[in-house]
Amino acid sequence: MPILRMGPRLLLFTFVLLSTCQTVESQLVIRSVVLTIEPRNSVSRGTDVTVRCQATINSDRSAKREYTIYRDDTVVYTHSSNTSEDVLYRLPDARVANAGKYKCLVKVQDKEQMSLPEKLTLTGLKTPILHIDKKVLSEGENVKMRCSAPEETGNILFTFYMDSTDLKDVRTNTSQVEMTYNFKDVGVRRLHCDYKVILLANAVSSNISNVIDVTVKELEITPTISVQPHGTKIIEGDNLTISCSVNGNKQNSSEAKMHLLKGSTMLSFGETSTTHSMTAMAEDSGKFECMLEMGTVLKQATEHVIITELFSKPVLVMEPMEVFEKEEFRLTCKSTNYSTERISSSKITYSIYRDNYKLTPDRFNGTYVVPANVQHQNGKYYCIANARNVSKYSGSLNVKAKVPVSKPEIMSIGKVIVGKPFQVRCHSDQGSLPINYTLLRRGKAINSIAVGESHHEAIFSITLQHHGDIEDYKCRAKNRRYALDSNKLNTTVIVPLSGAKLGISSDLSAAPSELSLDVAEGYAIYLLCSVQGSYPISFKWYKRGNAKPLYTITSTKTTGTYQIPQVTNEHSGNYYCLADNPAEKTSVSQDITVDVRMARWKKGLIVACCLLVVAFAVIGCVLHFRSQRGARDDATELSVRSAAPCLHEGESDQWDAR
Repeated sequence: MPILRMGPRLLLFTFVLLSTCQTVESQLVIRSVVLTIEPRNSVSRGTDVTVRCQATINSDRSAKREYTIYRDDTVVYTHSSNTSEDVLYRLPDARVANAGKYKCLVKVQDKEQMSLPEKLTLTGLKTPILHIDKKVLSEGENVKMRCSAPEETGNILFTFYMDSTDLKDVRTNTSQVEMTYNFKDVGVRRLHCDYKVILLANAVSSNISNVIDVTVKELEITPTISVQPHGTKIIEGDNLTISCSVNGNKQNSSEAKMHLLKGSTMLSFGETSTTHSMTAMAEDSGKFECMLEMGTVLKQATEHVIITELFSKPVLVMEPMEVFEKEEFRLTCKSTNYSTERISSSKITYSIYRDNYKLTPDRFNGTYVVPANVQHQNGKYYCIANARNVSKYSGSLNVKAKVPVSKPEIMSIGKVIVGKPFQVRCHSDQGSLPINYTLLRRGKAINSIAVGESHHEAIFSITLQHHGDIEDYKCRAKNRRYALDSNKLNTTVIVPLSGAKLGISSDLSAAPSELSLDVAEGYAIYLLCSVQGSYPISFKWYKRGNAKPLYTITSTKTTGTYQIPQVTNEHSGNYYCLADNPAEKTSVSQDITVDVRMARWKKGLIVACCLLVVAFAVIGCVLHFRSQRGARDDATELSVRSAAPCLHEGESDQWDAR
């Protein structure tokens, strides 16, 4: 075997080392295990509850500790640790199912100890919610019901009711349950449900037993503690020796184990005595304890040691307290108090660090100026004071140089209409908060808003009385010493329309009439609509009696023209115009009357036609008269000839000659 080949001295060293390790491990003492419930033992449902297990153990801090937390004898949490920190079992948003008796078991090596139980009580359950798949049904139909307990956990008993009578109980580990019920009776039935969280039954206590008196006597052995130097003032840097020993009957001292403790930290141990030496520091002030362990009996002796500071903890001060980028600032590191019995103020040396980088030289009086041209001013600053091999650190000082405010921008939000309130926003892209924004009108402050968070904005309300008032406004941004003004407010201003007028003319070169126009057929007329206000402007022309506009145009001028190329008698009537712009205020003109008369050529044509008709009538009459006269003459001649047959030939010839 390889071990058998070891020399006698190596075997002896191994044996001693193992014995020493076993002795160190055997010096462990579990002084107490305490379980507490925070914030209190009785809370309402939904409270964040913490179960804290605190163990006081006298041992090497590296000893492994095993924690087990029980609820009603059921393990709910385990944890292993090599530190003395408390173990926390958290119950966020605690439910009634978390109620019960909690205990904590601590095991270290071969020793263990259980805490006393603490009872956690939770009150208040959420109101259950009942859902059904239909509210109107026929007799004999089934209805599906679901009862839910929002956010509840544990073993839950749900009960369904109809007209306050139990229908069914359902036990489950979920937060909701369903059931189907067949309705046979006609009428209105009232349904509801409730639930119970099932916990372990409360124990029933019996009467107390008979009482027996027991007398316990104290052991005649006690520990003592001594501190060196004794009776003199102890100052940081001095050598401090603390010793523990036993007084009294040492008959059973073979079972004794002596521990020297500072708080929960074990400094040294032995059988009946132990000693610990150290360099005194102010933070070591406090109670030192010699604890004698004999079986299950513990006895203590304590001594309160006060250690005076050699010098006080240094304080790092920044001047000015607030600094902007590219500005120098001063750092001063000083210890205000020191022990004149040991040192003078000149014996204390200082060093200043930024992010663990030393800024100051070795010989340094405590004041350091950070230049303005340093690229990296921001960081975590601290200082160290040294004297007689004692070093002390100041608190850290987080420096973040503020950013000067940039030139702000002022802008409108939404439409800007004269006479109506609107909003403007003032904003700087850069600058450390808080920033104070001020609205200015002609250089005079009107209102101020302080913005302290990045998601907040400076919004101001303005009402313009005139179009040109928009240039009177600007805003100012200021953070501490830096202030800048914006440019003038520049945005489109809408002036509501007013004073609409309608003019009419048959000649654009002539002044239009605003009353009426008498025009002959065939001529062109122009309806001119004018208004006061800002463009773009929408013009519409109407004729009374017509709901639809005759013509619509959008213009970038304050006038609009509607032309009727050739008027007819149908164009006679009353006309008016409407004007509208983004201010959404319509302006209506007066009415104008248009009278269209007949064209001259039409009148001449009518006269000519009438004369022609008359001429034709006269000619017809003449022709008719003549035709009638000729007929009468022929009839007379025939009558004369038949009445004179005996006329002689001469007379006949004369007659013919006639």
